[in-house]
Amino acid sequence: MLLKDKVLLVTGGSKGIGRAIAIGAARQGARVGINYAGDEAAAESAVKEIRGFGGEAFALRGDVADPASATAFVAAAVEAYGRIDTFVNNAGICPFHGFLDMPVDVVDRTIKVNLNGAYYMCQAAANQMVRQGKKANGFAGSIVAVSSISALVGGEFQTHYTPTKAGVLSLMQSTAIALGKHGIRCNAVLPGTILTDINKDDLADEGKRSYMEGRIPLGRLGQPEDLAGPVIFLACEELAGYVTGASLLVDGGAFVNLQ
Repeated sequence: MLLKDKVLLVTGGSKGIGRAIAIGAARQGARVGINYAGDEAAAESAVKEIRGFGGEAFALRGDVADPASATAFVAAAVEAYGRIDTFVNNAGICPFHGFLDMPVDVVDRTIKVNLNGAYYMCQAAANQMVRQGKKANGFAGSIVAVSSISALVGGEFQTHYTPTKAGVLSLMQSTAIALGKHGIRCNAVLPGTILTDINKDDLADEGKRSYMEGRIPLGRLGQPEDLAGPVIFLACEELAGYVTGASLLVDGGAFVNLQ
């Protein structure tokens, strides 16, 4: 129960990595709030699963690209639980497309969701943590952003996506500096190739999937649940109280093997 009685919010929490983080945190005692974009059934399913093992959870629909959704999500959490202890920025999109004919609307939407959405969501959460003030142990909260190995390496069909994930990583480094004095820790996790809805079509090709697996020292693609532990570690004051501005690769060793 590493997060017993803590409040953790996660964007894009109805599916994939976000859902795994929400459920994993709830199993560690956290009260959870889930933001989701459109799949109400998936969000309700996640909440039901958490409540099924005795956890507390709520889900709120909202487009992270809209700054108003950030303040609404934070307000809903405060109304439900009275405070926020950890905010996990996870929501992101990656519609694969070539560079030379990349549609303007695809670029704009990807930036608005992945980068702008992260900025406004983290800003709203940080303001609430500052209002709450530091606890007796000197901490006011933690922010964890899901960046990507793509922040460090390029991708032929991800020219619109990789800059946003590099931006999210940079955002955590800068907010770690800006918010340290308030007792707020800010860190990033960088997943490698994780099997989610974002890449399921791309990895449906057995040849490509085998190739990707062959580049990973641990010999397999990641599962959403592989991110839950690292995020819980970064959220836990007892374990990671002196960790801020850090980036944690969760990629099965893929990055160090790309040489």
